Amino acid sequence: MIVFHGSTEIIRQPLANAGRRNLDFGTGFYVTDLRDQAVFWANRPVNNNRPHWLNVYELDMDGILNSGYHYLRFSSYDFEWLEFVVANRRGEERWQTYDLIEGGIANDRVFNTIELYAAGLTPREDALEKLRYEKPNNQLCLLRQELIDRYLHFIAAEEVTSSVAVKGKEKK
Repeated sequence: MIVFHGSTEIIRQPLANAGRRNLDFGTGFYVTDLRDQAVFWANRPVNNNRPHWLNVYELDMDGILNSGYHYLRFSSYDFEWLEFVVANRRGEERWQTYDLIEGGIANDRVFNTIELYAAGLTPREDALEKLRYEKPNNQLCLLRQELIDRYLHFIAAEEVTSSVAVKGKEKK
């Protein structure tokens, strides 16, 4: 499976423990199979005045699934996804028992719902009703360095601006 990571750096050898804490699926290396989502991430306003890179990888999902790694997949924005994301953002580290987690990203469209629910200002039923109409983007969080080293292979990096990629440019 081809996956992408939007960044201000070319990342040939990703690290599982280099990410921020208390994210949706824990501290790991995040990729997506949605190219536009990674390009958007690389071009976030916080990255202005820096290069924007789309890192492209091959992820051997068959190898991962056949090797006994603990894989958790959320197919929708449902109660289990909501509780898992909120718990991790609170620092509960439910992600610790998994090696790879896949599911929707808590992007701008769903962030407010999550924050209101986490603060106890929106009942669970209301939060789930709002999330029900959202089509999830997709993110995969690789949580173990061993998994990254064995099953995620760097292919290329493309410099990107907005939704247009400039192929073949790579810093040495």
